[in-house]
Amino acid sequence: MDVSGGHVLIIEDEPIIALELEALLSDLGYRTFDIADSPGDAMRFAASNRPDLITADYRIHSGTGAEAVERIRAAFGRIPVVYVTGNPDAFDHGDTPVVDKPISLSALAAACGRATGGS
Repeated sequence: MDVSGGHVLIIEDEPIIALELEALLSDLGYRTFDIADSPGDAMRFAASNRPDLITADYRIHSGTGAEAVERIRAAFGRIPVVYVTGNPDAFDHGDTPVVDKPISLSALAAACGRATGGS
């Protein structure tokens, strides 16, 4: 999967997990990141720097990651998404890849590949 220079919007309200995701995604080749902990922050970050990939937890401050993703896609079109959550059965994620917490690099890499049309 060629993501060199790719930008990721991480929607996560736990700072330690957000930083872990940033490190793992950096290992996968992504280079720039925004971290949002609410749907409103996620929308503002997406408007200022359209992401190449979004990772989203389900339960976040002031709403859900799914709500944030819906709002961003409605405003900016299709953006690949990977849900990273400890609650994979709590919501209908359709065919969007899901990585369960705790996060493994191999599971994250596979999910990013599916989301972006890579391997």
